[in-house]
Formats: sequence, structure tokens, C-alpha cells
Amino acid sequence: MPPHPTYDFFVAGRWRDHRNVQLIVDTLRAHGRTVYSFVDRAYEDPDIAALLTGDPEHFMTASEQLTQGDPRIRRIFDRDMFAERAAASFLLVLPAGIAGHIEAGVAYGLGKPCYALGAVEKTETLYCVFERIFPDLAALDRWLRAAQDLGPRDGTS
Repeated sequence: MPPHPTYDFFVAGRWRDHRNVQLIVDTLRAHGRTVYSFVDRAYEDPDIAALLTGDPEHFMTASEQLTQGDPRIRRIFDRDMFAERAAASFLLVLPAGIAGHIEAGVAYGLGKPCYALGAVEKTETLYCVFERIFPDLAALDRWLRAAQDLGPRDGTS
């Protein structure tokens, strides 16, 4: 892991919800935060960009038909895991799929502050990994205006 975080936030969510994820990323950036987002990164890989048609359902269907051993899947995994380790904080956009929840567990295991944004469908004990769950984008925006230190936990708090 880099000695200093490269990103303030790693944002995870569903590709099918990429427009909402982009609004959240834009809000974070408007507050001067650096962000890693799968939405931005998908277009950087020509093999992945070839799957994109503007229709999130087409992209998800095409990518879900790839085998686990497909090198494109491995490149996405490697890039995302490096960025997650290089981020100070983690934000999960709800509702999220299996991958987003796994990424939340990775971030928590790495000792990063974890946050979620969106409606919680039901109580989950493991949602205790989130230091805060914002009900909507306005609540995140208010918090960002007031937030001072968003760095990783050091075990002293």
C-alpha cells in the first residue's frame, strides 16, 4: 500500500446505477475530494470500453458472461484493489451488489473509515462496518461541508 493515500474516497456501487454513482462522485469532487470510481475507470481499458454501449444492462450482461479467468476481469480486479488500498475512505452506494459489499469488507479490514449512502432495505449486523449511513445525497453534502478529518482510523478513537 502506498505510504499516503492517493484518493480521499473509493466509491463502490452497481454499474446499473452508474448515473447516481456519478452524481455522488461529482459531489465529492465539488468539495475538493479526490475520488476513485469504477465509472471513471471503466472507459480507460479499451477491452472494457468495447463492452460499453451506454446501456448499463448490456454492459452488465456482457461482463457477467465472461469467465472468472478472463484477463479483463483480472485487470478490473487488480486496478480496483490497488485503488481501494490507495484510498483513505470508502463509500458504498446503496443498493449495492455482492461485489460492492465485498469491497466494503476489504475496506473495513484495511482499517479505512467506511460510509454508505442510500436507503437500507433491512437491518444487517455487518452494516456496523459503516461509521455513517447517509440517507441521501443532501445528507452527504451537509456532512462534507462540516467534515474536517476523513483520514483512516488509527485505533485511538
